[in-house]
Amino acid sequence: MPQITLNTLKKHRAENTKFSMVTAYDACFASLASEAGIDTILVGDSLGMVLQGHQSTLPVTVADIAYHTRCAAAASSSCMIVADVPFMASATTQDAIDTARELMQAGAHVVKIEGGTNLVDLVKLYRDQGVATCCHLGLTPQFVNQFGGYRVQGRTDEAAKRLIEAAAALDDAGTDLILLECVPNHVTEAIMNVTTVPVIGIGAGPSTTGQVLVMHDLLGITPGKTARFVKNFMASADSIQDAFQAYDRAVKNGSFPAPEHCFEE
Repeated sequence: MPQITLNTLKKHRAENTKFSMVTAYDACFASLASEAGIDTILVGDSLGMVLQGHQSTLPVTVADIAYHTRCAAAASSSCMIVADVPFMASATTQDAIDTARELMQAGAHVVKIEGGTNLVDLVKLYRDQGVATCCHLGLTPQFVNQFGGYRVQGRTDEAAKRLIEAAAALDDAGTDLILLECVPNHVTEAIMNVTTVPVIGIGAGPSTTGQVLVMHDLLGITPGKTARFVKNFMASADSIQDAFQAYDRAVKNGSFPAPEHCFEE
């Protein structure tokens, strides 16, 4: 398979077609995802919860993300690799530079940063240093304590306006991708109308360019209550690779996410 790059994803946005993303944290699962046709791998700080057993992503370190990025990148033959910038790892300019250097040298093609309009200067800093960015808006897990839990964002007119303005500002600042998490469909649609870059959704409705799920969720092995936006693709699959392929097909043919996986208001 040809190497997936930002240009590939930008072509999807321009042609109104879809691409798939899944989290992976090691060589085995990254290889399976790549062979299944998944376009992008996210080495997410979600590893703090699904691998390390924490109650949030906050304990995850740059060293953790770099280690797992190195593992995933070593086995992914075609996927583009996006790596999370962990909690407080870009708090100062020097922190931001050091973090990006470590993650890119570990094998990431893009770094993902969480926030809102506060990310504009960071996007510009990274752009000027040749670092591609994905800006994560909406339910940003690193802000869980400010939110008072994991809650859908953008439900009120004021909150929706802030998200739309943030997406437009980050698009103007030069971000390469935007990721929306737990956002009502109508807010996502408005964001699609004010941006030009590929937009990835998780619990953000069907109008985004790409979709992402945590691997453990789509395989049905995450303990506890399942989030509304999750579908267990392993339930009707014969193997993990079959489940990855089913997810990839569902994203690209538009059958996932279905209405039951979305937030309307």
